Amino acid sequence: MQLRKMMVMLAALSSMSLALTACGDDATTVESCTSDTDCSSNFCNTAAGVCMDTCESGSDCADSEKNCAVLAGSSNTQKVCQCQTNQLCNSGDTTDLVCGTVSKRCEEPGSTPEGCTKDADCGAGNTCNTTTGVCSPAATTCTGEGQATCAYGSACYSNTCSAPPAPTCQNYDKFGNKAALGTTGPIIFKVATTSSATDTNFCPASEPKRVKITISAYSNTAWPATSAELNGFFYVVVDGSTKAPSISTSTGNYTVSGKRADIVANLCVASTSTTASLGYYFTGGNFFCYQSSY
Repeated sequence: MQLRKMMVMLAALSSMSLALTACGDDATTVESCTSDTDCSSNFCNTAAGVCMDTCESGSDCADSEKNCAVLAGSSNTQKVCQCQTNQLCNSGDTTDLVCGTVSKRCEEPGSTPEGCTKDADCGAGNTCNTTTGVCSPAATTCTGEGQATCAYGSACYSNTCSAPPAPTCQNYDKFGNKAALGTTGPIIFKVATTSSATDTNFCPASEPKRVKITISAYSNTAWPATSAELNGFFYVVVDGSTKAPSISTSTGNYTVSGKRADIVANLCVASTSTTASLGYYFTGGNFFCYQSSY
């Protein structure tokens, strides 16, 4: 009888030991993913490429990842278990884990990517802090022009982040290659008439008036060194057909500053012409309609 009692007690202690080990042994290997559907939890931290455990409160999480909150920079509003410090990651028997800056999981140092390097690496409505490699919700207010602090595909207009004007011109209506448009290529955020003057050295006698149009755009990828190297940039006329924009190679007609490029395109029109309906786009980017008066 004593032997039976001893065996029961040992079995209970063994079960308790296993339970304690399970509670304190926080997994360091996690599922890799590129989208929520890749994860058994249905939550993918796309910036780090790892799955995360969902939760409603901290009690649903392991002791080392006790912070139950919405993941910063994610468009998914489900709460997930997140680590906070390296010390908490090593609160059990482990001593060499770190709290991933991007993954927000306890992990071996260097076991997940550094995170984002550009806005395209982040979910919709988020921007990439290229210094920290962390995605975060894009600002809704801004200063300046172009992308500023806005999400890729939007631009800063009157201190507010919003999409560029929707195309409503005839050029766009008759344009037959709308599949070439998107929000990942260079984004045109402004078009302006720079000047208008008779210039028979540049334009033919039948269309002697030279109109200069400045197209301002930003891009996540580096702009080429010269306008001659521009690829996928098109001028669309009113019948929907496309042409290569006429860009002078002289100084001041192609200016690049960081993500932004200002490109001066030329039109040759009749001397009596005073207005033109124009359309411009980059492959993979937005279509920008512009009514030029000169």
